[in-house]
Amino acid sequence: MVRGHFPRIGLGVAAVAAVLAGCGTAGTENAQPQSGAPTTPGATTSSSPSTSQPTSEPDAATSTKAGETLCKSGDLKLSLGRGDAGAGTVYRPLIFTNVSDHPCVIQGFPGVSYVAGEDGHQVGPAAVRQGEKGGAFTLNNGDTAYAEVGFVNVQNYDTVTCQPQPVRGLRVYPPQETASMFVELPTTGCASEKIPGDQLTVKTIEKGNGE
Repeated sequence: MVRGHFPRIGLGVAAVAAVLAGCGTAGTENAQPQSGAPTTPGATTSSSPSTSQPTSEPDAATSTKAGETLCKSGDLKLSLGRGDAGAGTVYRPLIFTNVSDHPCVIQGFPGVSYVAGEDGHQVGPAAVRQGEKGGAFTLNNGDTAYAEVGFVNVQNYDTVTCQPQPVRGLRVYPPQETASMFVELPTTGCASEKIPGDQLTVKTIEKGNGE
């Protein structure tokens, strides 16, 4: 895999309570840059088109044990596993492999979005998070972790509503990381921000490869 880098990017008691209340809606908030229907076969990592700023912030940082470091883009290889179709959506594991010479810790939701063109511009909204954030775990060299990504078949949308556009693949931000990666996936995405439902969804990272 060859990584692709995209450029990116006292309160009173009542104010604190308001902030905490805003954090209680996990499960449907947008992940970092995000998915659509994979109408092509397998995908592999490759050089990314060009870089652009992320559309949302990475996961909040998680503390680690002494000597442990969070997994960075440079530590990881990215790939897409085989998919299972269901009700107009294809679900595929987005697989992270530790290719570094040291263990690293990973936790949470990756940011996922469609990108197109040589400039790597984002197509449509980023993937929407589904479910709860999982616990942290360590990846040793060669270990894998995955997040399930849902790709809606955008051909089911009205053309005017969808504004279909060819895409080159996915821009991916590992959890708690601001440097992006790229995985090739030529397909079609909806450029519109107003489609019904979510063309891309993503779940928290788990151990294994999802296959």
